[in-house]
Amino acid sequence: MPALPPIDKAWTLFLDRDGVINHEKKDSYVFSWDEFHFYNGVTEALEILAGAFGNIVMVTNQKGVGKGLMTTEDLSGIHQNMLTTIQKQNGRIDKIYYCDSLDNDCYDRKPNPGMAHQAKKDFSNIDFTKSIMVGNKLSDMKFGKNAGMYTVYVDTTNPEIPAPNALIDFRFKDLPSFAKSIESVIRKP
Repeated sequence: MPALPPIDKAWTLFLDRDGVINHEKKDSYVFSWDEFHFYNGVTEALEILAGAFGNIVMVTNQKGVGKGLMTTEDLSGIHQNMLTTIQKQNGRIDKIYYCDSLDNDCYDRKPNPGMAHQAKKDFSNIDFTKSIMVGNKLSDMKFGKNAGMYTVYVDTTNPEIPAPNALIDFRFKDLPSFAKSIESVIRKP
């Protein structure tokens, strides 16, 4: 696999949620803050990544809301608690985008690039050629490729995905491993 490019504040980091930041509930959804559990080292990783990237956004499919299994208020509560915890550890996520559509063809549902374009509207400095998508599913990788980003696959939940894979530019055990590698390629101003 090629080396990571030099990263500076002109770069944007896109993150999936379940399976990257927190433990995924297999064949289910995280319905409440009580069910949300960060992976070990993620809040520390987000502190490193906050120092490297100009923008950090989260893009997450949330069919649980679309199915009526949870409300947008439930999801908002989870995200607010998550952001508060991350900020207390000197990390940050600048904005969260989610798609609750049940239609797999919905433009905003990953792997379609709608949430990337929503972020570009909110952060005009986003350059997709200087963006990295981190996810734990091939749909995350397709989302990144569909928007013209670099892709980083983490092996947290689906390590059986074969490599090499045309959708995956870089591969790491988890988000903390990716953050450690970023430390070595941060371009100092």
